Amino acid sequence: MLHVLRDAEGRLLSLHREPVPGGEALPPDHPEVVAFLGQDRDQQRFAALDADLVRVLEDLIDALIRLNLINITDLPPVALATLFYRKHFGEGMQAHALSLFGAPAHQPGDAGSSQGAPAGSTWGDGILPPDLPR
Repeated sequence: MLHVLRDAEGRLLSLHREPVPGGEALPPDHPEVVAFLGQDRDQQRFAALDADLVRVLEDLIDALIRLNLINITDLPPVALATLFYRKHFGEGMQAHALSLFGAPAHQPGDAGSSQGAPAGSTWGDGILPPDLPR
């Protein structure tokens, strides 16, 4: 749920993630919230499909590499850099995530890991584009 404040005429004034005094809770797909953000429902659905497709392609590339059908170095440099960036960004996001089921199986920098990649990762082979932090 999102929390909104309205002006005297009832129009949305501001949008908040946390409850605010005098605020009203609305779902993210509420027509007023969507209009306030300048998006229509079709744009939201298309963006969600794009995000899902990216995850499918990442999984497909991981599977092809794991099965030795392609090498990571077969990818064009721009694709390689983008995939490494997304992979490392995602790992960083997971490092800050709330662990509801105990300690994670891997912590960056653990003994036995390669370049901070999880065990079994197809990305931990030490090949990083030069513009990414090591």
